[in-house]
Amino acid sequence: QVQLVESGGGLVQPGGSLRLSCAASGSIFSLGAMAWYRQAPGKQRELVASITSGGGTNYSDSVKGRFTISRDNAKNTVYLQMNSLKPEDTAVYYCNAARPSYRVRTWGQGTQVTVSS
Repeated sequence: QVQLVESGGGLVQPGGSLRLSCAASGSIFSLGAMAWYRQAPGKQRELVASITSGGGTNYSDSVKGRFTISRDNAKNTVYLQMNSLKPEDTAVYYCNAARPSYRVRTWGQGTQVTVSS
């Protein structure tokens, strides 16, 4: 089974930037569309960005214009460039397949993003 490892999180001031990476132990092409999700304390996990195998992207309204998702199928890695970060972006960020039937059953540990002055 493919394993997913997220990295790149940290503490950043409002308005700052971070780039998250999601490295897969196997082919992400086989997973189809990939997505970044986030879960804030006391809230449900939500999808924030997705990208198809061909590079088509979609974003939640809360991050549109600030976040950019990309993927490198050769490196089996998905990225999330986050700019103009806001305190409400604070959450643990995870990656996985966008379609439930393709998702890796065991989610990665995620990477913590904290936006605070």
